[in-house]
Amino acid sequence: MANSYVYAIMLLLPLSAAMVVFQANPYQALIMRGILGAVAALIYVMLGGADVALTEALVGTMLAVTLYVVAVRSSLVMRLGVLEGEGLKPGFLGQPLLDYLRSLLKRYQLRLELVPYADQRALHQALAAKDVHGICLASAVEQPYDSDGDAPCIVLRVQRLYEIFAAELPVAIAESRLHSPGDAAPLSQPSTLREEH
Repeated sequence: MANSYVYAIMLLLPLSAAMVVFQANPYQALIMRGILGAVAALIYVMLGGADVALTEALVGTMLAVTLYVVAVRSSLVMRLGVLEGEGLKPGFLGQPLLDYLRSLLKRYQLRLELVPYADQRALHQALAAKDVHGICLASAVEQPYDSDGDAPCIVLRVQRLYEIFAAELPVAIAESRLHSPGDAAPLSQPSTLREEH
């Protein structure tokens, strides 16, 4: 009878491990990882391994979860290159577009980070050098991607981000395009700056 509760607690171990694996939200997965470590530490204590339980609690649970939080927080950022001073101009990346992009990305647990660049050449170099995930071009003059509308064009180099934007970003707010090595480059950009695979 005394061992039955040990077996019941042991069943929580594979259950919590499965919940970690199948969790879509990375922050909820981190919480489940903490629960998994706590259950493992509890099992070690019940089986008489206090030193192993202490190690699991400190390293396997607290330290690992803390490091994962830092890693997840820094990796879930979409970096969007914009021209300096364009970030708050009413006709371009005004507050409605920024709010829409932030709410769109928030559904995918992403944060939007605007990265300002001095000119068009620096903007395209950043995209080609993979310093940003995408760039936002203000007008048709600045868009070497066959754009004919007045809405800004967001050129993305990450396929998954393009799929999200193409499916959920209204064309009236902004147009999205996928950057590829064959895309036309602006006249000020040397041909050697194209993205390499």
